[in-house]
Amino acid sequence: MTTLYVARHGETVWHEENRYAGVSDVALSERGRRQAAALGRWAAAREIGAVWASPLGRARGTAAPAANALGLPLKVDTDLSELDFGTAEGRVLTEMPADEVAAFRADPAGSPFPGAEDPVKAAARGAAVLRHIADAEPGARVLVVTHSTLLRLTLCELLGMPLSSYRRVLPRVRNCAVTEVDLSGGAAALIAYNLPTGDE
Repeated sequence: MTTLYVARHGETVWHEENRYAGVSDVALSERGRRQAAALGRWAAAREIGAVWASPLGRARGTAAPAANALGLPLKVDTDLSELDFGTAEGRVLTEMPADEVAAFRADPAGSPFPGAEDPVKAAARGAAVLRHIADAEPGARVLVVTHSTLLRLTLCELLGMPLSSYRRVLPRVRNCAVTEVDLSGGAAALIAYNLPTGDE
């Protein structure tokens, strides 16, 4: 069994306005850097054997303090990247056409924004990369830094929940909070969700 501590990256400079960052490489805010440092301290107090992250700067910047504190290399996998939100990238919902927002809210997996990555494929991608990490780090405790929407879709995929409900059943992932997942032989168990690690 491999234990994955899956964390969302720290707060970004777009966080206050709740803009969709997606694949946009948005920088951490001052608070986000404090959150990353707190996650690093949290990780240093545990027997973590590997640190993985999305290639986007906000994820690598969040994971770096933990990797440094543990004396471990930071392993990067593109499949941990956030979804591309298409026409919603860099925008807030009030800036989007009302009919597109209504369709998205009704079924966010079945009605993504125009040009966005298919959430069904993203969920499969997320589940596959976590299983890959578990296979690569057998029996270890692993910190994985990724993104809010990918994490929620991936949890639904791993736990057999409808993807269309991800925004309702998992409404919020706090910055630098940890979700603990045990993976064994492809089977997943959710041990904890949204655990605080320090500066919120």
